[in-house]
Amino acid sequence: MTDPSTQRLSAIGGEFIDSERERAFQAERMPETVRHLRLLFLLSALLNTLFFISDWRFYGQPHFLVAFPARAVVVAVSLGCWLAISRVATFRQAQATMLVWQWVTALAVGALVSSHSDLALFVVVMLPSIYYLVVPNPFRWTVISGAGCSILMLVGYLSGDDTRATATGLVLAVLVLNFALVLVVTRSNRLRRLEWAATQAERRAKEELTRSRAMFERLFRTVPLPLVVVKTDGGILDTNDAAVTFFGANRDVLGIRSVDEIYIHPEDRVDLITALKREGRVNDFETMVRLADGSIRNVLVAATLVEVEGADAVISAVIDITDRKAAEERIWRAASHDPLTDLPNRALFQSRFELALADANHTGNTLTLFLIDLDDFKAINDTRGHDAGDALLQEMAERLRRMMRDEDTVARLGGDEFVVIVGPPLRMEHAGALANRILDEMRRPFVFKGEPIESGASIGIAVYPDHDSKPAELMKDADLALYSAKAQGRNRAVLFSPDMRNLVEHRATMTRDIQEALQEGQIVPFYQPKVNLVTGEVIGFEALARWDHPQQGLLSPSAFPLAFNDPELSALMGEHIVRQVAADIRRWLDQGVKCGRVAVNLSTSQFSWIGLSRRFLDILEAAGVPPHYLDVEITETVFLGRASVHVMTALQQFHEHGIRIALDDFGTGYASLIHLKQFPVDDIKIDQSFIRDVDRDSESAAIVVAVIDLGKSLCMDVIAEGVETVEQALFLRDHGCPFVQGNLYSLPLRAEAVVEYLGRERLRLPDPAPSSA
Repeated sequence: MTDPSTQRLSAIGGEFIDSERERAFQAERMPETVRHLRLLFLLSALLNTLFFISDWRFYGQPHFLVAFPARAVVVAVSLGCWLAISRVATFRQAQATMLVWQWVTALAVGALVSSHSDLALFVVVMLPSIYYLVVPNPFRWTVISGAGCSILMLVGYLSGDDTRATATGLVLAVLVLNFALVLVVTRSNRLRRLEWAATQAERRAKEELTRSRAMFERLFRTVPLPLVVVKTDGGILDTNDAAVTFFGANRDVLGIRSVDEIYIHPEDRVDLITALKREGRVNDFETMVRLADGSIRNVLVAATLVEVEGADAVISAVIDITDRKAAEERIWRAASHDPLTDLPNRALFQSRFELALADANHTGNTLTLFLIDLDDFKAINDTRGHDAGDALLQEMAERLRRMMRDEDTVARLGGDEFVVIVGPPLRMEHAGALANRILDEMRRPFVFKGEPIESGASIGIAVYPDHDSKPAELMKDADLALYSAKAQGRNRAVLFSPDMRNLVEHRATMTRDIQEALQEGQIVPFYQPKVNLVTGEVIGFEALARWDHPQQGLLSPSAFPLAFNDPELSALMGEHIVRQVAADIRRWLDQGVKCGRVAVNLSTSQFSWIGLSRRFLDILEAAGVPPHYLDVEITETVFLGRASVHVMTALQQFHEHGIRIALDDFGTGYASLIHLKQFPVDDIKIDQSFIRDVDRDSESAAIVVAVIDLGKSLCMDVIAEGVETVEQALFLRDHGCPFVQGNLYSLPLRAEAVVEYLGRERLRLPDPAPSSA
């Protein structure tokens, strides 16, 4: 018996008070609702298309500017809803489609009626009536949409000044219309639900009275899921309409005698029958089937054993999950593959790596890991743009993919780093040959937008089980080998060896010690004076970093080169030294000491520090030291690194703020003249290797004289380093070198000794011999 309370209708709205009952009503009328809405949307599109064509007669008039987009929107949304309504599965989805059509149409028509055309007033009344009487929304949304539409129509129609006289009457008329339509909708809702309830009661009575095969057959046919009834031997007994629709034809048309012909993998059915005999029922059995058109679909099968005419049979419901599987595949691929190169990403690589190692451990095979890093990739990004860098990454990924077998793994770990896992039959003794083939392939120029891009790579190689057995350790081994390859000059492959770990451990220890030394103030500047050769006056100092080690004593930079080669440590070291130099200069100035300009050395690594010049200037400003008291000394290696663009920017900013630039160790590198032309260099420092034998070696003397003359011609100051004897100083003075620096005048001094040194008498060179003239 049906609970009478579920049959009660609301006084306002005429809908079932019981929500479950109302949903059942909506669900049963769903096909009719869909057909009704398809017709409504199609008529809307056709009528508005006709109006659209009619409105062309207003082309060039203000009305056309409103009518054209509004009609287009209504036609578009009507066609869109017409297409969408066929795909809805629930009344809620249908309701969403109706609301979209109603509100978009109301907004568009609201704009139309603002033109006050001949039909505008008719539309103000007609469209809300359609919303109330034609669109099968629930009562609440019918009222909301109808009232909302009326408001939009009134706002649109009354927007002109010429409607003020009729505004009140029109508002009252629309209000009365809405009230009347609400009553009509309420009555209509009550009648439809009473009719439906009566129909339901009659159907239930028939079901209770007739439990016949015809009823079962009818129910079987109307199930929306494809249903198939088969004998246990595979012969097909029956299918429902949904199954015929799904498979594309019935079994007679297809000429199928056994369900085995539908399965892509017939052994799947054997597994299904086995599970059914064991459990009696199977849910979510996944398999693949072939449809009449030859397409292959992924399906879930829910099956149960039944008895048909005294014989065992299987009734199966089929759910198509092809689209879901495709979506899952897309989601999985997005989560596990690099979006730029479509190679496996780090997460998928790690999973495959662990599986490959487990398999190698089980079979006793070898496994070779190639860690590949593109050389100078950042320079390509900086000079050619990120689109060129992305294209290069894609090209290199494709080259690696083509070189490897299907069973190998090529992945992108991030940035310009790739990794390749190669299984047997490759062994350690052959890994180098494969790595060289990879290098040759990656050296081939890549053409981007008609211009070649030169590239290369460095490779680190680690082998299981020769080097390590754990994934993390093998990755460390390959990384150490890659680091060694880059340290050896890049563009090469290096096989891991155990001594690389010792080097890394030493590097880590040294890094930690230097960081502690910086924190404890053990890294201090020592100052070596620069002297005017003619007058003996101290023109300034060079600040030289020293490590005042508590156990090893005073150490020169050669004892801790890591501090100047590592980008992070060099940045810390540079800031630390400049802070101390600025503090010392400030203290000397406060004491009235004329210290001249103090030079600090900048390493190549420090130029990777973005904002280098701005940071130094801020330190000077905080210490109260004018920038012209500071010089910076650089070597030619600064110009040859990846950060040459940053170098130019930093040097230009130094130069603009009065900080002089000195090119240190001049003549020991190459392309020096180009650098003197391209960069804002103020001073040239002759390397001490030329000064050492200047008074005994004619070649050294010629080079020194040439540099002095070059400095004069370019209006640059020349400073000779490493002057240790009077003979060297006399040679330099006689050949016009204005400034010198070296142990002849002073060893590097602590900051406390500078004031005392400046108070001493200067070394005076002998007066030059009188000319014979």
